[in-house]
Formats: sequence, structure tokens, C-alpha cells
Amino acid sequence: MAKTSSAPVLGTRALNRATLDRQLLLLRSPRPVEDAVAHLVGLQAQNVQPPYYALAARLDGFDPERLSQLMTDREVVRIVTLRSTIHTHTAADARTLRPLVQPARDRELSLFRDGLTGVDLDRLAAFARDLVEAEPRTMADLRRALHAAWPGADPQALAVAARCTLPLVQVPPRGLWGRSGQVTLTTAEHWLGRPAAPAPAPDGTVLRYLAAYGPASVKDMQTWAGLTRLREVFERLRPGLLVFRDEHGTELFDLPGAPRPDPETPAPPRFLPEYDSLLLAHADRTRVVAPEHRGRLRQGNQPYRTLLVDGFAAGVWKPVDDTLVVETFGPLSRESRAAVLAEGERTMATLHPGTPYDIRFGTVVPASGR
Repeated sequence: MAKTSSAPVLGTRALNRATLDRQLLLLRSPRPVEDAVAHLVGLQAQNVQPPYYALAARLDGFDPERLSQLMTDREVVRIVTLRSTIHTHTAADARTLRPLVQPARDRELSLFRDGLTGVDLDRLAAFARDLVEAEPRTMADLRRALHAAWPGADPQALAVAARCTLPLVQVPPRGLWGRSGQVTLTTAEHWLGRPAAPAPAPDGTVLRYLAAYGPASVKDMQTWAGLTRLREVFERLRPGLLVFRDEHGTELFDLPGAPRPDPETPAPPRFLPEYDSLLLAHADRTRVVAPEHRGRLRQGNQPYRTLLVDGFAAGVWKPVDDTLVVETFGPLSRESRAAVLAEGERTMATLHPGTPYDIRFGTVVPASGR
């Protein structure tokens, strides 16, 4: 753990408000959808709905059909990038971030080496490229075709190899609001009509990460990106960055002109989707999730949708039929409860206009229950 005793200290609330501001969660932003997706360096998209809920919490006047239209127009795409998980990215970011995080895909592929004995990966990549560029294919299609060509190899390992060696995007209608289909894949180059981009130097991505998630440590950035050995990049950038430390002495970097609001700046309630990037972008997540609540935001590997109150995780929520059910980690004040109700109504009106929704507070979640 790096320590800089002379650097100014940023407390938990200061880090919370700085990150919320950059995440467009203190005040909803009027910026266009595509600009928000670029600013946030993509949206976690393991499921179809999370990017829409993420933008509904961040943008003023957000229309979910706008994000769907950008997908149809090939201006944004769903592709595996950061942390080897599916993200919604602008077309430009899909072309550069995918090669930047290739080392993480190589590590994933190494787990399947035993099932690929005797397989030439270059030949496999070329074969799979021809398949998916002829027409979009499902993973089941890829498994069958690749296993027919390499009958002695493991079918799942062959499909993983194609996914790790090629920049595969999910083709609409997968990912569209209210009309999603099964996952079918083609290459980013074929779908976007542009050649592959070389892997960029990571310096620019570090600066973009700090603009959207800072102040942050080297370990925070590595956790967000799923990469290692970024210390030397931060050291190269250090002369142009500000340096702080958190209450435990961990060194934090930031952009000189980035906002760092007063820690007492009001933070309205927000309904965040499962897998929201705010909750996955730091190694130390106490700036959003208090230590006593850390295990209450997921069940096994499945995260819950998170409610923020005063900027911090205060409960979970879920739609059940025509009701939005909110479960809090403790009692809310009358003022906070009213603000949560208003935010819930706004969220449902944004994403489900014309659909009547009740909002119900469920039983307070016990500490041992999550």
C-alpha cells in the first residue's frame, strides 16, 4: 500500500461526493446519451436493462429509445472489455478499449488451455472470424462449427478461444429496450465497418478513469480495468496529477481541474441497477458502501439493485409485477423516505411511462440477511 504522509487527506464523504459528481449522480446531466456513455467510459451491461437504469439515474430527460437507436445505428455496441465483462461502449471506445484490455482476455484463455491441445489459435481466430462475419452467430453455433473443425478439442474451450481472440460484439436486437433477443455475435470491425485499432497507450485511459471515477489509487484503476502493472503509468503521469491520501494513508491520484465538492453537498437518492459501474470501479468501495453493508448488496455472485441515500448504499430494490419494492438497511427519516418515493416515481416514469407503478417499502433487511 503506497503512502504519502505529506499529501492532503480526503475523507470518505469527500471521496463520495467527488465520485458522485463525476458519475453525474449529484445532479442529473443534460448531456446527450452518447456523450454520457463516453464520459463514463462505458456502462456495465451483463444484463440488458442495467445501462438504461444507469442512464435514467444520471441524465435529465433520458429516453431509453435513444440508447436503443444508438445501438441500431451502430454508434454504441455491447462488447466484452473491462474486467472481461460485457459493457455498452461508444463505437470509438469499443475499437480502442478492447485491444487495451487484451491481456485480461489472454489470462482468461489460459484457463482453457487443456481443452485446446493441438489447436492453432491463429487458425482458429481466422476460422471463427469467417463464420461470424458471414452472418452473426450464437455461442452454440460457434461451438458446433469449431468442434466440427477440431473434433479432438473441448467445444466450450474452442468457443472461449474465439471470444478471447476476437473482438466480438452483440448484434441487436440484443440489448434493445423492451425487445431484446438472444445473443448473436460478429466482429467489431465487421459491424462498425472500420478496421481494428491498435492497442493505445494506457495513459489516456487512466486520465479518463480519473475524470469519471477519481480520486483513485493505482489499485482502484486496476480493479476497474481488470489490468495489472499500471503503477508505472501513474508514475509517468504523476507530474501532471494531484496527489492525495485517504484516511488509511493510501495514495490517491486526481486531475487538477476535476470537481471535488464540499463533503456536505446534498446527494439525492438514486436507484442504481445491478452491476452499476459506480459499485465496481474501486478496490476500496467504502466511498459508496459502508463496511457493514458490503455483503448485503449481493447473493452469491448475483448483485442486487442498489439504493443510494445521502450518496451511500442504503438498501436494495426490485420491481415485482406492478410494484417497486424498496428494502432499506435501516429506518429512513421522513424527509429521506419522501425523497426516495419521489426518485422512485421519476425512475419508473422515465423507463416505463404510462405504466402504473406502486412503490412499497419492504421489511428492513437484517444485518445477517445479505
